[in-house]
Amino acid sequence: MKKSKTNKKTKLIFNIFVMIIFVITLTITTTSDVFATNDPLAVVNNLSNFIFGLIRAIGMIILGFGIVQIGLSLKSQDPSQRANGFLTLAGGVVITFAKEILTMIAG
Repeated sequence: MKKSKTNKKTKLIFNIFVMIIFVITLTITTTSDVFATNDPLAVVNNLSNFIFGLIRAIGMIILGFGIVQIGLSLKSQDPSQRANGFLTLAGGVVITFAKEILTMIAG
């Protein structure tokens, strides 16, 4: 059985997208995130910012995967795959903006 070129092209585009997200995540750090200070509260805040940055990166990857799923479902006319794509997209949005959502809830 022969694989289609569009399937290979979609996988290539998705892999490039994931690599770009990884590079952006690894290169965007500030010196306050890397170096600890004498203030223990600042250390906890830096760790919190770092962890939420990782969560945001994972959310962006899931968000991109949801967009790819929706695009593939529109091409194949599969309603269940389309529903899964929208659920993945919504989950990616929630994970990406988790810090802002928690800040809004906590006040």
